[in-house]
Amino acid sequence: MAEQEYFKKALADFAFDAAAGDAIRHLADLGLSVAQIATKLNYPVKEEKIGKVVWEHFLKNRRILREEPGSGKSSEEYTYVTNYDAYGRKSFRRVKLAEYGGEKIVFKEIVYDFALGKFSDYLLQKCRENGEENSYFTCTFAQIRRQEPEIFATLMEALEVREREYLLGLPFEETVYHQLDRRIREIAAVLYKTGKYQGECWFLKSGEKIILPAKEGGKAGQKIFAV
Repeated sequence: MAEQEYFKKALADFAFDAAAGDAIRHLADLGLSVAQIATKLNYPVKEEKIGKVVWEHFLKNRRILREEPGSGKSSEEYTYVTNYDAYGRKSFRRVKLAEYGGEKIVFKEIVYDFALGKFSDYLLQKCRENGEENSYFTCTFAQIRRQEPEIFATLMEALEVREREYLLGLPFEETVYHQLDRRIREIAAVLYKTGKYQGECWFLKSGEKIILPAKEGGKAGQKIFAV
């Protein structure tokens, strides 16, 4: 029975992906939030399901990493292929598509200081030097939401509606790393101003890890937020 349920789910997932998966991934690549994607589809799809598709897509294209940037660990992609036996009965098999990885980077750690310039300008400069695909920001949204709901609410209130909508639409895990694209740079700059932000920016090409300490009045010494 468990095996039959597994195949039913795999078939249902395959059918859904064929019907809406490509559209969701395309719209996500264009920069639309989960809520915005929901309004563009030809038929109703729950935002939670859209969020899962976008999340898996971002993991596959390495916009989001589960491992620390430059750790040398591999991230693997899988898919399901259809098999038929001699009687024409269908089954599914999980296979590996590709493997990503690289040499471990020993980062030069730099504590961000106002002497380095305006934070948003500094991030833009570093992303131009390294490329967005080689620049990441640590994210612990799920952890903060669970452990410090009041702080989480304060941080979300500091953001513009479109920025908050983007973050809340994704099913963030305890600790992941998001590419420093334009939207995430804007979000980071706003959250840093709250004084309740403490985390890291990772730049693979230059081999730099920028540590962002909480301002006075924040919870220095404890990672209360990283995006």
